[in-house]
Amino acid sequence: DLHSFPTRRSSDLDRILRLLADLGNPQLKLPPVIHVAGTNGKGSACAFSRAMLEAQGLRVHVHTSPHLVRFHERIRLAGKLISEEALVSLLEEVEAVNRGREITFFEITAAAMFLAFSRHAADALVLEVGLGGKYDATNVVPKPAMTIIQPVGLDHVEFLGNDIAGIAAEKAGIIKPGIPVVVGPQDEIAREVILRRADSLSAPAFVFGQDFFGRQEHGRMVYEDESGLLDLPLPKLIGRHQIENAAVAIAGLRHAGRSWGEDSAIEKGLRSVDWPGRLQHLSHGPLVADAPNDSEIWLDGGHNPHCAAAVSRAIADLDEKVDRPLYL
Repeated sequence: DLHSFPTRRSSDLDRILRLLADLGNPQLKLPPVIHVAGTNGKGSACAFSRAMLEAQGLRVHVHTSPHLVRFHERIRLAGKLISEEALVSLLEEVEAVNRGREITFFEITAAAMFLAFSRHAADALVLEVGLGGKYDATNVVPKPAMTIIQPVGLDHVEFLGNDIAGIAAEKAGIIKPGIPVVVGPQDEIAREVILRRADSLSAPAFVFGQDFFGRQEHGRMVYEDESGLLDLPLPKLIGRHQIENAAVAIAGLRHAGRSWGEDSAIEKGLRSVDWPGRLQHLSHGPLVADAPNDSEIWLDGGHNPHCAAAVSRAIADLDEKVDRPLYL
């Protein structure tokens, strides 16, 4: 049982790097990587990035964490969730190579993830950080195509502390020398810490609200950067914060140094993006069947103050459109 492995956070990357070396360093045999950190909006930025890349006909690996229903959701191989058989085989292989040495649950599963991605062809890999950044087990790819740092706030304080500057420094640990970094909406302290780190590594930074913008106008989404304006449909994902998340993903694709930011693919991706459990409107199932007539059921998993504020704004926007009671 993998849950028997220690779950405490490692203070360095020695264990995961040792295990990866014993596996032949699969983290060095990957397609171009978009590495995504932050407190909130990481998963949504990954979902938008995947949708826009796949809209160009590209094969995309995706790692997300945590999963919503099944562990398999964490490993998407060229568009399809990993099979039960493949996952079991990989975990058994990695466990055998580890030979019972101390390892955390996330480290050993990250090793299996990298092994899976290295053995299947793809055009891009969207890689979500599990916890923090600098010492996260995903932070072993030396030269990603792009790094993204989404809004930094308080979360996992038992591991990361309650100091925003310190948390921002931890997230900024994924920035690599000379590799572009897209910086999502941040408060002033976090933004300063991230940009100072980027400057020290000569990493070109593209900052939301400064170098690119995303906003709603007349029922549409407008994206703007130095190249001009894009008039786009509103994202399929609900909430004003999803416009910001979409803008971050667009900026990431446009500045990754590859032909990933096609306007038509961006528009198609906004319409097709799928990310369950984020202000998801439930249209069927036992909850809907048991609910009073004419009611709507929305599902979300916000679990920290920043998430709660985003959900609150979205509920207020929805509440303006209907005249019925609201229950939380």
